[in-house]
Amino acid sequence: MNSAIELLAPRYDIAWYPWAVQYFFLIALSYATLWLAAPALVFGKKAWLPTARLALLACLTTTLVAPVALLADLHQPLRFWHFYAYANSHSWMSIGSLILPLYVVGVIVLAWLAWRPALQAHRQAPGIAGFIARWLSLGNSPTPRALLVLVGLGTLALSTGIMLYTGAEVAIVKARPLWHTLWLPPMFVATGFIAATGLILVLNRVAGERSTAINRQMLKVMLGACLVAGIAAGSWFLDGINANVGSVAAAMESVRDSAEWRSTALWGGLTGVALFGAVLYLLTRPAARRPALYTWAWVLGLVALHVGWMFRWVVLMDVQTIARNSAGFHHYGIPAGSSGILGIVGTFGLWLAAILLIDLFVPWRQARQGGSAADIPPAQPDAQSAAETTEGAPGHG
Repeated sequence: MNSAIELLAPRYDIAWYPWAVQYFFLIALSYATLWLAAPALVFGKKAWLPTARLALLACLTTTLVAPVALLADLHQPLRFWHFYAYANSHSWMSIGSLILPLYVVGVIVLAWLAWRPALQAHRQAPGIAGFIARWLSLGNSPTPRALLVLVGLGTLALSTGIMLYTGAEVAIVKARPLWHTLWLPPMFVATGFIAATGLILVLNRVAGERSTAINRQMLKVMLGACLVAGIAAGSWFLDGINANVGSVAAAMESVRDSAEWRSTALWGGLTGVALFGAVLYLLTRPAARRPALYTWAWVLGLVALHVGWMFRWVVLMDVQTIARNSAGFHHYGIPAGSSGILGIVGTFGLWLAAILLIDLFVPWRQARQGGSAADIPPAQPDAQSAAETTEGAPGHG
């Protein structure tokens, strides 16, 4: 007698929606741009001050918007208080719920301290801009440099906690071999810095700064971040092909027969190599040709943002399409509503609104390393110079 046994495996809905991608992307931009602002604001390197101004603008706006995406990903945003009512020291999410609010407050206070001298200088401005400057500056007393440094160091320490918990809360999931690897947290950080340098390159262009010094500094950091990401990705791959057991080997086995995953890996690898090569080419050109070439640095910035965002999409969304209780893959189509395209566009729209409001009412271009309004020159600051840092043909005479 012939008989057949059918095994049925239920299909579960995905746990994380595109809101999670938005949160991981924005919080990575936040902590990476904080570190890019630190050389000038915290450690006193004046040559980095123009870069720090753009980095601090990017840091504050992404820090304000990232928690919104995180709350949306909870599906029931008002239940966030459960993290505090039922704290769990063994949960990275629970630990992150304690670190994140402190980090957000730290970034806000750091930005206020850096912008306060400029706000004091604009107290007499007419209209709503002057009202906001008077309200935010909280008096005319000088801003102690030591206080700015102390808050900056504390916020940098908290940012390392953000790096750790955002990587660990994914890497600790044993049910997903593509997540359960020690190489994932370093890749999150490295691609975060790639995207952050790209964002500053884009802001340098669209904000009208067009500083070659900023471009040069960001391209150097981007080159280093690409190198670190390449080493991490290569080490993960070698670990997988040379081991018969372990999470990396299991991860590679789970996608071995997927043409879609092979094309994703090929696209990611080629994009990373192309970005690294283009940055290296720009940095090694003769000094006389660099100003003209740096005009196109913002294009590399867009590619870098694509790398940072797509890496998180692949890790957080595409990995969830791999069936855990049966063979094969599940199809995921991005919905048009708030849990899909609308949520993605809306998050970036919220960030754009935040950056436009700050640009409209806060003199962020005059951010300083402490001090008072008397330190702000009457003309547009940024000494570093029109002659030395502005793109275009070198000045003569």
